[in-house]
Amino acid sequence: MKPQVFDYARPDSAAEAVALLADSGSDARILAGGQSLMAVLNMRLAQPSLLIDISRVQDLNYVRVQDGNLVIGAAATQASVEWRRSLKDEVPLLTQVFPHISHFQIRNRGTVCGSVAHADPSAELPLALLLLGGQVVLRNRKGRRVLAADDFFQGMLMTARAPDELVEEVRYPLVTAGHGYAFNEFSGRHGDFAVASVGAMVNKDSIRFAVGGVSDRPRVKVLPLLKGADLDTAINDFAWELEARDDHHASAQFRRQLVRRLGRAVIERAMS
Repeated sequence: MKPQVFDYARPDSAAEAVALLADSGSDARILAGGQSLMAVLNMRLAQPSLLIDISRVQDLNYVRVQDGNLVIGAAATQASVEWRRSLKDEVPLLTQVFPHISHFQIRNRGTVCGSVAHADPSAELPLALLLLGGQVVLRNRKGRRVLAADDFFQGMLMTARAPDELVEEVRYPLVTAGHGYAFNEFSGRHGDFAVASVGAMVNKDSIRFAVGGVSDRPRVKVLPLLKGADLDTAINDFAWELEARDDHHASAQFRRQLVRRLGRAVIERAMS
């Protein structure tokens, strides 16, 4: 299929982009890398009257360390973060996450903020943002507001972003001394959407455990520092809380088992 006819605008600044959003509201969509949006447009699941292309907006194309976070602008590609030489020392979890995201051609075009804004429950970057307790910065013509990742993701492809708001940047907290991080996922083939993905952040007091691809959004559970059978029981309880459902990719039973097996493995790796 082909998308419905739409107007196209390529603003030169973030201010111009949010002004266009203010004028068009729900009839407009933001185009950054287009790796998620174009498929949605071609299937006519979205039918905007205006496409606002921010891919060349220089004041949205940045990756920098600021106030204890790795701050990523809306026009920054996934590859520009993945190949950052200092990433392993800044946000080591992301060095584990990026190789699982589709293929390098997609990461060369797709943006970090675009993946977060799309809010696919199987996507890896939203899960990492939630696990680390990151933030999303939303901007409109009137100003900015900052939301915790837990408040931003609201359901299947649903977020707290208002129609006139741009996801201006996302903030991934920097590595914390004494914390361990791990991530893994299961998919039919490398590069496919995850049937289930799991991540863990562990310190001397607690386990922060996140799961994607099972519920309508990535979910996180904070556990005490458990081991052995107690850890297995806690993971199993969380697997049932996610209310997995059967679909053409996998059964709910299989997804729960992935949460148990992959979850135990990533928690133990984070502990080490």
